[in-house]
Amino acid sequence: MFIIELIKAIILGIVEGLTEFAPVSSTGHQILVDDMWLKSKAFLGSESAFTFKVVIQLGSILAAAWIFRSRYIEMLHIKQNEQKQHHLKLSHIIVGLVPAGILGLLFDDFIEKHLFSVPTVLIGLLLGAIYMIAADKFSKNVTNPHTVDGMNYPKAFVIGLSQAIALWPGFSRSGSTISTGVFLKLDHKAASDFTFIMAVPIMFAASAKALLGNLQYITLSQIPFYIVGFVASFIFGLISIKIFLKLINRVKLVPFAIYRIILVIIIGVLYFGFGIGQNIG
Repeated sequence: MFIIELIKAIILGIVEGLTEFAPVSSTGHQILVDDMWLKSKAFLGSESAFTFKVVIQLGSILAAAWIFRSRYIEMLHIKQNEQKQHHLKLSHIIVGLVPAGILGLLFDDFIEKHLFSVPTVLIGLLLGAIYMIAADKFSKNVTNPHTVDGMNYPKAFVIGLSQAIALWPGFSRSGSTISTGVFLKLDHKAASDFTFIMAVPIMFAASAKALLGNLQYITLSQIPFYIVGFVASFIFGLISIKIFLKLINRVKLVPFAIYRIILVIIIGVLYFGFGIGQNIG
């Protein structure tokens, strides 16, 4: 039984790593894989299952931080590279963080109590997919899209505002911010870079706050689950982000939007048609 539950923890870590920064909604995948199939609450307990998800999310956040470590070092002026001076500044990141930070603090309790349900996640998945398709259609008329070093404060603020929209579960932080960046005439890779760089500090702060508030639910016997889940999330987060950044300018957002629509259909059929997981939310 222990080995089976350990495998479940690894699978959940893999799912988190693969989906946290892709524009497909990690929340939607958690519902499909965990709440409807693996049911971590059964072997960890309700509060511990939530804490476990926070821990594996930290694994994917660390993966993104590692990939963009040189950017953070340069923005913090820890190490200056005279041959590679970037125009993206720490102040751009701060401006982008303001809208989501403020709205997250104001509405965090409301979101957790009223929006974390299967129907609301399905709405977020579908609306996010439509927004991504619209962004790709718009990008076809942009002749000279900007790189991430073409970032300015108005663009950073608007992208940050769209990150606040993603507080609606299922909408997807990366899906909304990348799409908004494309609407602001950034190329897909540039919008993705800024999205991931901006996401790390706010996600780390939110996850650290949640973890500190739930440390009492971690027991010694559960430590192996947390470790393997965290490691799996970190490793597959590295793989997912690297592949995504290499392909995004080529494949654009539509394939991910189509995938999201398929996910909506699958979750909708399982939830409304077969009643699987109707105790969720």
